Amino acid sequence: MRPELPAEFARLLVRADRCSEAEARAIRLEPLGQAHGASRGRLETPCGTYFVKWTEAGPGVERLRGEAAGLRALYAAGACRVPEVLAEGALSAGGHAFVLPWLDEGQSRQEAGPRLGACLAALHRNLEPEGRYGFVRPTPIGAFLQPNAWADDWVAFYGRRRLQPVMERLHATGRLSPERRRRLERLVERLDDYLPRRPAPSLLHGDFWGGNWLVDGKGEPVLFDPAVAYGDREMDLAMAALFGGFPPAFFAAYREAYPPEPGAEERLPLYQLYYLLLHLLFFGESYGPDVDSVLRRYVG
Repeated sequence: MRPELPAEFARLLVRADRCSEAEARAIRLEPLGQAHGASRGRLETPCGTYFVKWTEAGPGVERLRGEAAGLRALYAAGACRVPEVLAEGALSAGGHAFVLPWLDEGQSRQEAGPRLGACLAALHRNLEPEGRYGFVRPTPIGAFLQPNAWADDWVAFYGRRRLQPVMERLHATGRLSPERRRRLERLVERLDDYLPRRPAPSLLHGDFWGGNWLVDGKGEPVLFDPAVAYGDREMDLAMAALFGGFPPAFFAAYREAYPPEPGAEERLPLYQLYYLLLHLLFFGESYGPDVDSVLRRYVG
């Protein structure tokens, strides 16, 4: 860690009117490790305690900008509790950083399940005003920067902006066998058989697994680490069902607040495929059998 980093974070807070110049001189940074090329830390200042995330110059800058834009969109929606981006900006060596409030974590995830389901349903009722799918910029999911160029057709968006970019990365890294690639290409050609072309373009968290929400000290669920885009709300539900980490009351509360569309259960594995392909990219062949199972279901 560069020794000048705490002072750079202090300047971001001063420029955002979160700290005075005098307060920013007494600042302490506790590193909290790294993930996907970004570093995290707890920032102690006389004007408050903050969470800071930063990356040095390189591809991580665009990922961090996309994450901050996604957090702002979720915060503006006002449906779920989401940390506000208090400050954001470039670092002197070409990196980038943003600052969030520090959150003290509670423990009662089971009790928070109904509130989480209700707030996600409310989030999904925030629709893209022009009826499009995508987002204002690419957004990160893990170490992958997912393209979000706008589209008016959901089938085209899911094929060209979700499945195909991951397929290309898998091929480039040697993690996509010729047979698996042929079957994926057949599936992309047949997406119109399984997916609606014009589902409601809901505001999505985008990386909605059990590790990306917590319960704060007041017992309220909080969402973070998003991969935001506007798309079919079933994407978030598919991710939530894939790896666990959600109490049963979450799903019941969501269904009560926003009942599923006909055929949702049949589409669920197809939406889970995107996340399984990403895990195949990140973690290797241990996820290959799950990918193949979905492919057998839809293309034989």
